[in-house]
Amino acid sequence: MTEIPVRQTVEIGLGKAAQRGYHLDDIALVPSRRTRDVDDVSTAWQVDAYPFKIPCVAHPSDATMSPPTAVALGRLGGLGVLNIEGLWTRYEDPTKILKELATLDDEASATRRLQEAYAEPIRAELIDDRVKALRDGGVTVAVRVSPQHTLALAPVILDAGVDILVIQGTLVSAEHVSTVDEPLNLKEFIADLDLPVIVGGCTNYQTALHLMRTGAAGVIVGIGADAWSTTDMVLGIRVPMATAIAEAAAARRDYLDETGGRYVHLLADGNLRTSGDIAKALGCGADAVMIGEPLSVCEDAPAGGAWWHSAASHPKLPRGSFGLAGEALRGRGPGRASMERLLYGPSDDPEGGLNLFGGLRRAMAKCGYRDLKEFQKVGLVLDR
Repeated sequence: MTEIPVRQTVEIGLGKAAQRGYHLDDIALVPSRRTRDVDDVSTAWQVDAYPFKIPCVAHPSDATMSPPTAVALGRLGGLGVLNIEGLWTRYEDPTKILKELATLDDEASATRRLQEAYAEPIRAELIDDRVKALRDGGVTVAVRVSPQHTLALAPVILDAGVDILVIQGTLVSAEHVSTVDEPLNLKEFIADLDLPVIVGGCTNYQTALHLMRTGAAGVIVGIGADAWSTTDMVLGIRVPMATAIAEAAAARRDYLDETGGRYVHLLADGNLRTSGDIAKALGCGADAVMIGEPLSVCEDAPAGGAWWHSAASHPKLPRGSFGLAGEALRGRGPGRASMERLLYGPSDDPEGGLNLFGGLRRAMAKCGYRDLKEFQKVGLVLDR
């Protein structure tokens, strides 16, 4: 029987306790007794039969992911993910709308315009066209669908021919209860597929373990929370990333024992802006990271520098602010750059906003680890 790890709890009042959680900003990496040459370090990562040069998966926002940018990221060694419920499957040519959105500066009007834009129905023929564009680009084809629309859209998506399916919502569980609609049974759904499925997000040990038991190849950890997410204000839900990743990593370890060796990849999604954030997420136990807002600084970003989460356009309860490219928590950022420079440098940003995976390689080298699996063993220290 799998044992649930003991958590550190604090009594916040009579009869109520809360688990203590830690953000990535609360921790730091501890170098080992050796260092390595940066050229001897590998950031290679692989899901099922699909290898990648860097552990980078794009957060499926229309602000950053179009068919061309998904192909560009794939050619640079990452995994682009197109939102199959986004503007590219609602409009023949959404570039005019994306350019308009890039000019908006009032948050309230931007949210209303997003809701209007996403009210257009999804067109099956456009799903075929977009998947074909990705495949013609010669990269691994990955698309995102929400849990509530998976059953309806899956036949069209699968007929179009994707390599990896990402089922992503703010929070996803393996046991959704509904007296109104037929819920998605992830275990049955995944069992009928012959392609790897990545599901999430989740924020704790129990949910991560249950999602692994559905047969998923990967589990997304986190709720995509960054400076622009309002999930904590709208829903009151906020789980610090370092704690969420560590708990999911414990679930993966126990699931590995439970199944006699089946490994499930963890993708960290939330508040990842710098190369240091990426290094710490992987050090906590993630196999890869989902990059969102940092991709908005790319010169070819479809929205021309604007940024929003997919949940920001929800017709009834939007959960995300409208932002501009590269705006950091301190009100400044690295400015516009090519995607190659964002990922591999060179950088002129001393705060880690460019050369994201060159920074990761150097962190691994300084700490003495040669590959990503070894790097998950790096020591951590609380310094806040």
